[in-house]
Amino acid sequence: MLETNAFDAGSLRLFDEVATSGSFTAAAELFGLTQSAVSRRVAALERAAGGPLFERLARGVRLTPAGAALHRHAVAVLDRLERASEELAAIHGGHGGVLRVGAFATANIDLVPGTLRRFAERRPGVELRLTEALSGRLLERLRAGALDVAVISDYPSGLPGEGARTVPLLADRLLVALPAGHRLAAEPDVDLRDLAGESWIEAAPRGQPTLLLTACAAAGFRPRGGPRVAEWSGKFGFVAAGLGVTLVPELAARAVPADLVLKPLRGTTPARKVYAALPETPLPAALELVEMLGQWEVCTTVLPT
Repeated sequence: MLETNAFDAGSLRLFDEVATSGSFTAAAELFGLTQSAVSRRVAALERAAGGPLFERLARGVRLTPAGAALHRHAVAVLDRLERASEELAAIHGGHGGVLRVGAFATANIDLVPGTLRRFAERRPGVELRLTEALSGRLLERLRAGALDVAVISDYPSGLPGEGARTVPLLADRLLVALPAGHRLAAEPDVDLRDLAGESWIEAAPRGQPTLLLTACAAAGFRPRGGPRVAEWSGKFGFVAAGLGVTLVPELAARAVPADLVLKPLRGTTPARKVYAALPETPLPAALELVEMLGQWEVCTTVLPT
């Protein structure tokens, strides 16, 4: 039976050089060894292999059938080790390997795809894999080692505890989406109190705390509930039909259709904070992506100037 522990990478490299050059002397010169040292190491390999690997000729050596079989495996192993070394160097250098990114839904409208495009242009050798989930679930996956970086919000689950480090990215302010013919559509901004009588289109079940309830409470009124619609496309459809208005996080501004009017709110309004979450020992590529996420600028083409 082959004593595999005897076949370390150094021994396999020496064996490959002797097999390729057909000379103990050439291998000794390449590795900076004496010829007798090469002979001893080859003899040790032959003992571990259970028989001769080389025929000793008047000038040099050549592989025996057993040696030829071992050489095929040695070349494959050395090739895999070389590729592993290159891949590890690429990962540690931030220009190769796989980068697993997670993000919540509205971050995937503009912030994440725009940043990933620029990252891919800069680091084409890095394979990007994206997961979409709520912030709490993303943190669970990050702590479990299934993600390398996660874009999360502090609302409603708050900041993560142990097992992750966070980097602040931005404050995601609230905007209001109005139908094009709304009485306030021509205003540069809107006071939330002027919308106290409107029907509000929300996603969360009634009774749950939301940024809308927080914002309206700060403005001195309780919003009148309208249709409950989970998807953004559905919310926008109801607003366009004149069945209500809705609050839109700035991250989602690019997704607002052209037949709606998007307005900033006047005064101080609640904003959720967006962070990048990283494991305690982040990959260099993850750190670079986080830096690029911090350079993102909101799409202002849908907002009044």
